[in-house]
Amino acid sequence: MAASPLILCIDDEALGLQIRKAVLEQAGYRVLTALDGSAGLGLFFGQPVDGVILDYFMPGMDGGQVAEEMRRHRPEVPILLLSAYINLPSEVIQMVNFTVLKGEGPKELLDKVRQMLEMLHGGGALGESA
Repeated sequence: MAASPLILCIDDEALGLQIRKAVLEQAGYRVLTALDGSAGLGLFFGQPVDGVILDYFMPGMDGGQVAEEMRRHRPEVPILLLSAYINLPSEVIQMVNFTVLKGEGPKELLDKVRQMLEMLHGGGALGESA
Protein backbone atom coordinates (compact mmCIF):
# COMPACT_ATOMS: atom_id res chain seq x y z
CA MET A 1 0.00 0.00 0.00
CA ALA A 2 1.36 3.44 -0.92
CA ALA A 3 1.93 5.96 1.84
CA SER A 4 -0.56 8.80 2.09
CA PRO A 5 0.49 12.04 0.39
CA LEU A 6 2.90 14.25 2.32
CA ILE A 7 1.77 17.87 2.55
CA LEU A 8 4.03 20.70 3.70
CA CYS A 9 2.24 23.61 5.41
CA ILE A 10 4.14 26.87 5.89
CA ASP A 11 2.53 29.68 7.90
CA ASP A 12 3.82 32.07 10.56
CA GLU A 13 0.51 31.86 12.45
CA ALA A 14 1.00 28.88 14.77
CA LEU A 15 -2.67 28.38 15.65
CA GLY A 16 -3.83 28.38 12.02
CA LEU A 17 -0.99 26.03 11.15
CA GLN A 18 -2.01 23.55 13.89
CA ILE A 19 -5.67 23.68 12.84
CA ARG A 20 -4.76 23.04 9.19
CA LYS A 21 -2.47 20.17 10.24
CA ALA A 22 -5.32 18.58 12.24
CA VAL A 23 -7.82 18.99 9.35
CA LEU A 24 -5.38 17.46 6.85
CA GLU A 25 -4.39 14.58 9.12
CA GLN A 26 -8.07 13.85 9.81
CA ALA A 27 -8.50 13.59 6.03
CA GLY A 28 -5.68 11.02 5.86
CA TYR A 29 -2.69 13.13 4.82
CA ARG A 30 0.75 13.16 6.39
CA VAL A 31 1.69 16.73 7.30
CA LEU A 32 4.92 18.64 7.90
CA THR A 33 4.74 22.18 9.29
CA ALA A 34 7.06 25.18 9.32
CA LEU A 35 6.58 28.61 10.89
CA ASP A 36 8.61 30.53 8.31
CA GLY A 37 9.81 30.37 4.73
CA SER A 38 13.39 29.31 5.38
CA ALA A 39 12.36 26.44 7.68
CA GLY A 40 9.77 25.45 5.08
CA LEU A 41 12.36 25.38 2.32
CA GLY A 42 14.58 23.17 4.49
CA LEU A 43 11.75 20.64 4.81
CA PHE A 44 10.83 21.00 1.12
CA PHE A 45 14.36 20.14 0.00
CA GLY A 46 14.84 17.38 2.59
CA GLN A 47 11.53 15.49 2.34
CA PRO A 48 9.57 13.85 -0.51
CA VAL A 49 6.77 16.44 -0.35
CA ASP A 50 3.74 15.83 -2.60
CA GLY A 51 2.24 19.29 -2.23
CA VAL A 52 2.68 22.61 -0.41
CA ILE A 53 0.19 24.87 1.37
CA LEU A 54 1.92 28.21 1.67
CA ASP A 55 0.91 31.40 3.47
CA TYR A 56 1.61 34.57 1.50
CA PHE A 57 2.26 37.23 4.13
CA MET A 58 5.09 36.13 6.43
CA PRO A 59 8.05 37.97 7.96
CA GLY A 60 11.42 37.35 6.31
CA MET A 61 10.57 35.54 3.08
CA ASP A 62 7.02 36.03 1.86
CA GLY A 63 5.09 33.27 0.12
CA GLY A 64 6.04 34.58 -3.31
CA GLN A 65 9.76 34.32 -2.55
CA VAL A 66 9.32 30.83 -1.09
CA ALA A 67 7.27 29.68 -4.11
CA GLU A 68 9.89 31.07 -6.48
CA GLU A 69 12.65 29.10 -4.76
CA MET A 70 10.53 25.92 -4.78
CA ARG A 71 9.73 26.32 -8.49
CA ARG A 72 13.40 26.80 -9.31
CA HIS A 73 14.35 23.42 -7.80
CA ARG A 74 11.22 21.21 -7.93
CA PRO A 75 8.74 22.73 -10.40
CA GLU A 76 6.56 19.60 -10.47
CA VAL A 77 5.43 19.96 -6.84
CA PRO A 78 2.04 21.74 -6.72
CA ILE A 79 1.68 24.80 -4.48
CA LEU A 80 -1.52 26.14 -2.93
CA LEU A 81 -1.13 29.74 -1.77
CA LEU A 82 -3.21 30.60 1.27
CA SER A 83 -3.83 34.24 2.02
CA ALA A 84 -6.13 36.68 3.76
CA TYR A 85 -5.34 39.15 0.97
CA ILE A 86 -7.63 39.30 -2.05
CA ASN A 87 -5.32 41.30 -4.34
CA LEU A 88 -2.17 39.19 -4.53
CA PRO A 89 0.50 40.22 -7.07
CA SER A 90 -0.19 38.57 -10.44
CA GLU A 91 3.41 37.32 -10.71
CA VAL A 92 2.89 35.42 -7.44
CA ILE A 93 -0.44 33.93 -8.57
CA GLN A 94 1.23 32.73 -11.78
CA MET A 95 3.85 30.83 -9.75
CA VAL A 96 1.34 28.74 -7.80
CA ASN A 97 -1.29 26.22 -8.83
CA PHE A 98 -4.15 27.31 -6.57
CA THR A 99 -5.09 30.12 -4.22
CA VAL A 100 -7.44 29.91 -1.25
CA LEU A 101 -8.59 32.72 1.02
CA LYS A 102 -7.83 32.03 4.68
CA GLY A 103 -11.45 32.38 5.80
CA GLU A 104 -12.89 29.85 3.35
CA GLY A 105 -12.94 26.91 5.76
CA PRO A 106 -11.78 23.28 5.81
CA LYS A 107 -14.01 21.93 3.02
CA GLU A 108 -12.62 24.42 0.47
CA LEU A 109 -9.07 23.70 1.63
CA LEU A 110 -9.52 19.91 1.34
CA ASP A 111 -11.14 20.26 -2.09
CA LYS A 112 -8.17 22.31 -3.34
CA VAL A 113 -5.66 19.87 -1.81
CA ARG A 114 -7.40 17.00 -3.57
CA GLN A 115 -7.29 18.91 -6.89
CA MET A 116 -3.65 19.79 -6.28
CA LEU A 117 -2.68 16.14 -5.75
CA GLU A 118 -4.68 15.03 -8.80
CA MET A 119 -2.69 17.60 -10.78
CA LEU A 120 0.56 16.12 -9.48
CA HIS A 121 -0.42 12.71 -10.81
CA GLY A 122 -2.17 13.92 -13.96
CA GLY A 123 -0.22 17.03 -14.89
CA GLY A 124 -1.74 20.49 -14.97
CA ALA A 125 -1.22 24.16 -15.58
CA LEU A 126 0.03 26.88 -13.26
CA GLY A 127 -2.11 29.81 -12.27
CA GLU A 128 -5.47 28.12 -11.69
CA SER A 129 -7.22 29.91 -8.87
CA ALA A 130 -10.24 29.54 -6.62
